[in-house]
Amino acid sequence: MKPLLGYIFLLLAISFGIASNSLAKVSEGFSKFTPSALCILLMCATMVCIAKAMHSLPVGFAYSTYSGLTVTGVVLFALIKYNQIPNIFGVVGIILIIIGVIMVNYLGRLN
Repeated sequence: MKPLLGYIFLLLAISFGIASNSLAKVSEGFSKFTPSALCILLMCATMVCIAKAMHSLPVGFAYSTYSGLTVTGVVLFALIKYNQIPNIFGVVGIILIIIGVIMVNYLGRLN
């Protein structure tokens, strides 16, 4: 598989991950059928996409990017949808996650 396809699958995995984690909140502890079913389906799609991305991208690069950007995306979703504003420690934590993803992707490459 070409690296470009890996990046496309990685982007899809991040998008599906944000959507599935956001639906976990909407499902109210899996008590609502439709959001629960969509959450499970999107999580399955997330795992398929991240596995496909790892086929052509290094595992550390793919998973660190996926996890860091998914966490950041879910925090932004909570901020927009539920007006859940993180405190200073939450903001610093998210900034450190983003810095960590950048460091792994640009400075931590394997030869």
